[in-house]
Amino acid sequence: MSEQDKRRWDARYAAGAYGARRHPSDLVAAWAPRILPDLPPRPRALDLACGAGRNARYLARLGFRVDALDISDAGLASARAAAAEEGVGVRWTQYDLDQDLPLDCSGFHLILMIRYVNLRLLRGLPERLAPGGWLICEEHLRSDADVIGPSNPAFRVAPGAVLEAVAGMEVRLTTEGVVRDPDGRSAALARLVARRTPD
Repeated sequence: MSEQDKRRWDARYAAGAYGARRHPSDLVAAWAPRILPDLPPRPRALDLACGAGRNARYLARLGFRVDALDISDAGLASARAAAAEEGVGVRWTQYDLDQDLPLDCSGFHLILMIRYVNLRLLRGLPERLAPGGWLICEEHLRSDADVIGPSNPAFRVAPGAVLEAVAGMEVRLTTEGVVRDPDGRSAALARLVARRTPD
C-alpha cells in the first residue's frame, strides 16, 4: 500500500470513521461460535485488515487468542483503546498487507478477511491455517445496486473470484448478493466460509 493510502486511512480513523461500528460482521457472529467447540482450547485467530478491531475484539471475547493486522496506526490506536475499555486482549500489529505475510504467521485455527480486497493474499491463506482450520471471508462485490462501500471497482471483487481463490478448501458457505448490514445499510457482498482439510 502506498504511503498516500496509509495517510488516507489514518486520517479517516483519526476523524472517528467506523468508531460507531462496535458490532462484529454478522457472518463472523454467525460462524465463529459455531466452529469454536470443534477447536482446541484457546484457539489462535488472525484478523487481517482489522481496522478499528470490531471483529478481533469479538473473537477475543469468545476466547480466541487473536493477532490483528492493519496498515493504519490510527485505526490500531482506536482498536487498542476499545479493547482496553472492554477488558479484552488482542495482539495489534501495524503491517502493510500488500507485503507477504511473515513466515511465522501461520498455524491459525481461524483467519478472518473482512471487506479487504487482496486476492493474492487470499490465495495464500489456506497454507497459513492449521490443519482443520477455518477461513471466514467477506468482500465487497461488484454491483449496480445502491449499496455502501467503495465506488472504485478495483476495491470490489468480481462474481466467483473469492470462491476461485480458495480452490481446494472444504467450502461450507458461499453467497453473493445484496444484504442488509446490522446497522441497516445495504451492502453487496461475496461471503465465504471454508475449512482446510485436516491432514
